Amino acid sequence: MEGARVSDRTALDSRASLLLTDLFRRVAPVVDDLGGLFAANGHELALVGGSVRDVFLGRTGNDLDLTTDARPERVLEIVRDWADSVWTIGIDFGTIGVRKAGWMLEITTYRSESYDPKSRKPEVVYGESLHEDLARRDFAVNAMAVKLPARDSIELVDPYGGLADLAAKVLRTPGPPERSFDDDPLRMLRAARFASQLGFGVAPATFAAMRDMAERIEIVSAERIQAELDKLICGRYPREGLRLLVESGLAAFVLPELPRLRLEIDEHHRHKDVYEHTLIVLEQAIALEENGPDRVLRWAALLHDIGKPKTRRYEAGGRVSFHHHEVVGAQLTKKRLAELKFPKDVVTDTARLVELHLRFHGYGTGEWTDSAVRRYVRDAGHLLDRLHKLTRADCTTRNKRKAQALSRTYDHLEERIARLAEEEELAKIRPELDGNEIQEILGVGPGPVIGRAYKFLLDIRLDRGILGKEAAAAALRDWARENGLLS
Repeated sequence: MEGARVSDRTALDSRASLLLTDLFRRVAPVVDDLGGLFAANGHELALVGGSVRDVFLGRTGNDLDLTTDARPERVLEIVRDWADSVWTIGIDFGTIGVRKAGWMLEITTYRSESYDPKSRKPEVVYGESLHEDLARRDFAVNAMAVKLPARDSIELVDPYGGLADLAAKVLRTPGPPERSFDDDPLRMLRAARFASQLGFGVAPATFAAMRDMAERIEIVSAERIQAELDKLICGRYPREGLRLLVESGLAAFVLPELPRLRLEIDEHHRHKDVYEHTLIVLEQAIALEENGPDRVLRWAALLHDIGKPKTRRYEAGGRVSFHHHEVVGAQLTKKRLAELKFPKDVVTDTARLVELHLRFHGYGTGEWTDSAVRRYVRDAGHLLDRLHKLTRADCTTRNKRKAQALSRTYDHLEERIARLAEEEELAKIRPELDGNEIQEILGVGPGPVIGRAYKFLLDIRLDRGILGKEAAAAALRDWARENGLLS
């Protein structure tokens, strides 16, 4: 590749040329070899879409997208002996997966896809040319390709001005946005997702079509919507993506709880702008992440106050209350995420964080007993670290003195948790007597009584710490006598 040059047929600035050349120094051993193999079999092959876009953004990985005029069955014939492994999970959509020397390649037949107004599944129609395939791409920045093999000359195919859009940081459809979004309404959500991932804006005509056609998103399956929303929330700039969802009206169909947070505020009733507060909490939670995006923490931050619209009450003196909004919010969170087909553990964990996010505010200035601290830890379970982050992120007051006081108080709570954990291995709290010992002391066999006794002993353990087995057995006997279980 040392002698390769960028084709003069494409107008590229020097930086773009260097980026493409650098890319092909890295990928040439794989993609040029494969491109030559396709050419020898009478077929075209090109690097395409996000793989080309990311070259110019300086963020290439080992996953590459390619496109070809060969049908999937023919692609299988060509790559079978060349690839280290092949998978066909996407063959119904024209895609064959290939692994070669550490590279993950997805090879997709030229195609176009559209939705029947009465169907939730896209109809895949194979195309005949690279330009036709690029025309059906979602945005111009994803409608660029590099023809293969490119041993002597790197030819960028950019019929819709994707490179210019990258420079302008704008998302624009290759053709009329109304036609693009009618063909695949999910592209409207992709605009919000790319706004989150790339920090790009949306061209005015594209945004207008999103706003006018938002209701069309209802034809898309929950699974596809969930995938886009999850990528959005885990993006680098989620505020931008969420803002686009709300302002376009798409959120009303895919995440209606979000625009409902834009509660009206009048001169007589005072409360925070819940929508803006939520976006700040999300950003502050992200700032506390330690190992990349934490989807559960981010979803909990976004949804933590969605119970407020249903629980809002006007109080005397112009105040507004939202009593038990955390409980209502947890129910709404569980319902929304389940409808979006999130995994059960994500649904359960996110809803639990929403339910617990106000618990700290009962701590006051440290009035909790050790028992209350133990219960806080037990109730949070494996979510304790996330609960710490969510609770801290939920402080958005502009009053610096109040914010500092809340931070110091939570520091104190965490110190107490650490001390108790060291003393008692808090995360492993169990009653001092196991089920067999309970049965022996009470003289009963397995049954509901053992469960009640176990809970009693756990409460004793939480309230009073370690008593020792003899004292725990004495307490159990007293409890059993009071409940008529021992004479």
